[in-house]
Amino acid sequence: MMSLKSIALGLLAGVAVLVAPSVRADDEQAGMTAEQFIQSLDFRHGTITVGQAKAHFNLDDQFLYLDQADARRVLEDMWGNPPDESVLGLIVPRSPALTDDDSWAVVVTYSDDGYVSDEDASKIDYSELLQTMQEEIRDGNPERVKAGYGSLDLVGWAVPPRYDAGSKKMYWARELAFNDQDHHTLNYDIRVLGRGGYLSLNAVAGMNSLDTVRAGMERLLPMTEFDAGARYADHNPSTDKIAAYGVASLIGGGLAAKAGLFAKLGLVLAKFWKLLLVGLVLLGGGLKKMFGGKDKPTVR
Repeated sequence: MMSLKSIALGLLAGVAVLVAPSVRADDEQAGMTAEQFIQSLDFRHGTITVGQAKAHFNLDDQFLYLDQADARRVLEDMWGNPPDESVLGLIVPRSPALTDDDSWAVVVTYSDDGYVSDEDASKIDYSELLQTMQEEIRDGNPERVKAGYGSLDLVGWAVPPRYDAGSKKMYWARELAFNDQDHHTLNYDIRVLGRGGYLSLNAVAGMNSLDTVRAGMERLLPMTEFDAGARYADHNPSTDKIAAYGVASLIGGGLAAKAGLFAKLGLVLAKFWKLLLVGLVLLGGGLKKMFGGKDKPTVR
């Protein structure tokens, strides 16, 4: 049977191995059932302000939002990720619920590296970029395996990259394989360019959820905007900080980006924990008992 250590491969050597999704015993929520944990979260809906990024979401009735504190509770306490202060929030579909086997969520982060020029957007050869990324990932596998974190392969584009020059938004999705497993992982990204950096939306699920996640992310795309004064069109070349990279780097560097890497891997483990460790009884009751509730969350 495959070990958790081999599943939770490290893109960076020496990182800590992620643990099973559960409410940690040393957390103040010790003893909570999954239903109680979900009920304790403050789900919001409608217009959501993300002050740290000077941005906002106009969510329709299919999405809910968790602010930074509750987002980190889900990612760190429920799904076992290391602490990550870069996480600003979590966008959650109303259905499926967080406790469902086919659940997915969108990690929200922001990079303040500066204004990202899109001059190279129309010149990107995405086939060539994919090949380069695949080669770099394969070249790094010996070190990852040696360090005990297993291998990673970029199978290909699950959704080819597309940049909308009008809205200054880019999206793409990758199909990933961990340790040559038959069950591949979907990594879906959205980047929204702004005056001082970019907003990152990242979702991770199994490839069997591609249609659902793709439809959800495409629906979410127009709901994401920077505030007036922080938009891409508000750029002042004489005063604003300029990023040291262009649009192509947003795709090529995405797997190792600081924003959400461990959250992404934690989401992957959450999706495949039961699949890869069938028969292992966890916490005296098993994963289904711990995370099988259907209670509706509190919304405001």
